[in-house]
Amino acid sequence: MKRRLPKKYILVILGYSVVLLLIPYVLDYSSKSAQVRHGAREPQRQRCPDLENTVALWNATQPVEESAGTRNRNKTHIYLHTTWRTGSSFLGELFNQHPDVFYLYEPMWNMWQALYPGDAGSLQGAARDMMNSLFRCDFSVLRLYAGSANISTSLIFGWKTNKVICSQPLCAAYTKQQVGLIQGDVCAKCAPRDIRELETECKKYPVVVIKDVRVLDLGVLVPLVRDPTLNLQIIQLFRDPRAVHNSRLKSKLALVRESIQVLRSKKQSDKYKRLLSPGNRVNRAESYVSGAMELICDNWLGDMLLVNAAPPWLKRNYLQIRYEDLVLHPVGELHRLYRFAYLSTSPELESFVMNMTRGQGYSSDRPFLISARDAKEAIFAWRERLSVEQVGQVEAYCSEVMRHLGYEKRNLEQNYRA
Repeated sequence: MKRRLPKKYILVILGYSVVLLLIPYVLDYSSKSAQVRHGAREPQRQRCPDLENTVALWNATQPVEESAGTRNRNKTHIYLHTTWRTGSSFLGELFNQHPDVFYLYEPMWNMWQALYPGDAGSLQGAARDMMNSLFRCDFSVLRLYAGSANISTSLIFGWKTNKVICSQPLCAAYTKQQVGLIQGDVCAKCAPRDIRELETECKKYPVVVIKDVRVLDLGVLVPLVRDPTLNLQIIQLFRDPRAVHNSRLKSKLALVRESIQVLRSKKQSDKYKRLLSPGNRVNRAESYVSGAMELICDNWLGDMLLVNAAPPWLKRNYLQIRYEDLVLHPVGELHRLYRFAYLSTSPELESFVMNMTRGQGYSSDRPFLISARDAKEAIFAWRERLSVEQVGQVEAYCSEVMRHLGYEKRNLEQNYRA
């Protein structure tokens, strides 16, 4: 016959269980209360629900002092962190032109195409892992997304305009010391080379630069930034959201697929369910491109808050640049970029950047083609091409980003910081 526990023991056991369950909630509440009492006020944090977890990664695994003090300065790796239609190809070209830089143009494009229609959020980890391999001159990862194609230099890294691929010893058309845009029809005459030859060349360069637009959240790169053997430095390019929106609409048919992938990354959110189901079916492409712009501004704001919360050693490895400053003060900004990357400049490179910002017109009929532009027209074209309603929409959902970056609203005479 089983013995029954007295009621008082049962009550004690139940009470003890309740206390154990409540302890985590009490500790969590106390921690948050302390943060409210002692921390700086950041009302925008509510728009970035994952930011708190990402910031915690700065202090994980190893002490900040160790991470900063043991970083490898023998080789520098730079990621140009940006998004579509911000002038990122122009920024990347400034590194492509330097003789000490091995430049990789949008290497994650193949992955996105191969995994379409996967959402951008689920591809972030794969993009980081690919970047980690590429920075170490291991290009075998590209085979994962090539299908049956044989990977060679004629398929990757913007090969027709890539200075390394189109120069000796891989190709006799150019030399790395020459400064000037590579002509695609000239480079196309060069025979394709095996990627193992390209890996050998990669290992010779003191600076490796990747430019891509498919890392949406800077927090994804935290593990790479913390790796002292990689010595990853990040240059983040921003541009007036109204100008970005104008340029995206001009290229909307080319950006529809990737805009959908961006929107699908937040498909569980009510906000992005709305953006993924445009009411106007006639202008569906414009709706998707516009909706993705909202998410881009949200991600920009999250990146700014993340950097503000980062330790000092990380901030020393991060550089923020605005497209408007780059094209209005090209030589000064070129010097700032090269100092950050431990690169020297030259009169030829200074002349190149000046000429690239003193071209004719805003852009050609091929908006993704790198060419000389009229800098002022490129900056202010949105004023004449966007309607009052379109400008108002962008200013509404990008207001915090614009405030942080110094872009003033259209009803003020001065649109940019001096």
